[in-house]
Amino acid sequence: MRRSSTAPLPAPEAAPGTRRRDFDTIRNLFPYLWAYKWRVLIALTCLIGAKGANVAVPLIFKRLIDALTPAAAMRQSALEAAPLLVPLGLLAAYGALRFSTSLLTELREIVFSRVTQQAVRRISLQVFQHLHALSLRFHLERQTGGLTRDIERGTRAIGSLISYTLYSILPTLVEMGLVLGILAVQYEAAFALITFVTLAIYITFTVTVTNWRTKLRREVNELDSAANTRAIDSLLNYETVKYFNNEGFESRRYDEQMARWQRAQERSQVSLSYLNIGQAFIIAIGVTLMMWRATVGVAEGRMTLGDIVLVNAFMIQLYIPLNFLGVLYREIRQSLTDIERMFALMETHREVADDADARVLAAGTCEVRFQQVNFGYEPSRQILFDVDFTIPAGGRVAVVGHSGSGKSTLARLLYRFYDVGSGRITINGTDIRKLTQDSLRGAIGIVPQDTVLFNDSIHYNIQYGRVTASAEDVEAASRAAQLHDFVTRLPDGYATKVGERGLKLSGGEKQRVAIARALLKNPPVLIFDEATSALDSKTEQAIQSQLEQVARGHTTLIIAHRLSTIMDADQILVMDGGRIVERGSHAELLALDGAYAQMWALQAQEEEPVT
Repeated sequence: MRRSSTAPLPAPEAAPGTRRRDFDTIRNLFPYLWAYKWRVLIALTCLIGAKGANVAVPLIFKRLIDALTPAAAMRQSALEAAPLLVPLGLLAAYGALRFSTSLLTELREIVFSRVTQQAVRRISLQVFQHLHALSLRFHLERQTGGLTRDIERGTRAIGSLISYTLYSILPTLVEMGLVLGILAVQYEAAFALITFVTLAIYITFTVTVTNWRTKLRREVNELDSAANTRAIDSLLNYETVKYFNNEGFESRRYDEQMARWQRAQERSQVSLSYLNIGQAFIIAIGVTLMMWRATVGVAEGRMTLGDIVLVNAFMIQLYIPLNFLGVLYREIRQSLTDIERMFALMETHREVADDADARVLAAGTCEVRFQQVNFGYEPSRQILFDVDFTIPAGGRVAVVGHSGSGKSTLARLLYRFYDVGSGRITINGTDIRKLTQDSLRGAIGIVPQDTVLFNDSIHYNIQYGRVTASAEDVEAASRAAQLHDFVTRLPDGYATKVGERGLKLSGGEKQRVAIARALLKNPPVLIFDEATSALDSKTEQAIQSQLEQVARGHTTLIIAHRLSTIMDADQILVMDGGRIVERGSHAELLALDGAYAQMWALQAQEEEPVT
């Protein structure tokens, strides 16, 4: 039987701690399988029974051959009663054992299939949930292509590992043990010794050479992930590529990555061929020695023709799984590596986690307060300095400032995507770190500056604000966001697909979907992060009046670039360099004739019509 000439996905680089990591991976996987322990035990029983029947087949075949030899036939002919009773009985036993092998093997797969699929499902769900629980920092730093490939490989590797071990390696070990036992008990020790030494040399050679090949295989793995990451990154930035006519540049970059992958794959394939040649040589020597001893035994009269058939059948039964042992070993090592990388994602530290005694935020109006808040995304780069302000329950506070002054960081901290470096943020007097993240975020609605939509319908993206909302509620939110008339003009209406990240909609249309989504959620705290920045002046004025009505009774934080949209705020904060440099009402800030007044004058000048 010919082995695949294509090397499987790469195995990990050998290291002193590799065995330890493999053990840890199996230990982490075991509870998911042992949850179905009765199915596991029944499957193992079927496995042992199938291999016992498989090993018994050559024994029956030997007796059948011996019964049909000339000497045995002469003895049998002397018996007048039931001359063919013994051969017919052996034939029936032979057929029964053959069928039993297949039956028990299929029963094992039927019993164990639920264990495998349920383990894959549970682990996949836990990884998915954990990734959503990780901090925003993790998702800003991750590479989508490499991450999705790790998850894909990990879930696929669970089924592969179980298949290779339960359906290939473990049955082979059971069969080897049975064959060695029969050879040692029924024949001279040389047969068991030759078989054992052949197996030991084969396994040692396979493990040693495969571990030597791991560096090449690891390189293939890394280059494969790198090429996939580059391709996905380029496709996600499709518009940017088109803007600058860089299709050729992106193709060359991708091809360069694939060329490196090709060279590494070719080197890995050459080393695989060397390994296969060595394995075939060891097996050939072992089988030749076994048949030599059997032939000598028959020639000397110590063994029958049935014995040489038995030895040959045993060798064939061992040769087939041994022929694939190297491939299985590499696949198991690769599966362990892939599962390890997926489990490593599950063990990634949750930068923002609920306290053990975190409590649920009570329903009702909310007062939000920032108290001497200091924060930096990196220790060496502080963003906020002693930020201190209060948004009364039902009040409206606006924050303005130049780009990079820390305005949007306030929203991220309030949502607790990050924890403050020092100081604290409270809602109704309670530090938000003492609240469950679920209840905290459930009380806040946001219209972000950069709206990203799901690749689904407009209805789905609006309803995402409250997934239990009715179609009437969705339409009402759409009307409030001045979106309904636009949607009704579309051929598919609310069923219109928005495309990847909402690319089929304009910036203003995406922002109106985001506004409708936030309005549908109807939380006690609202954040408008430059919510109308992508809208034209006419639409902005229409939506702005609607937002003002919606914001009544809600605690509202408005992060704005256009000062005309926040003139009626209860308090306006002017930020510069991460600090609040001015605060007051619109009129008070103009009277100060400071930074806000300068910004107001500059925007007024920019908006004057050109004559």
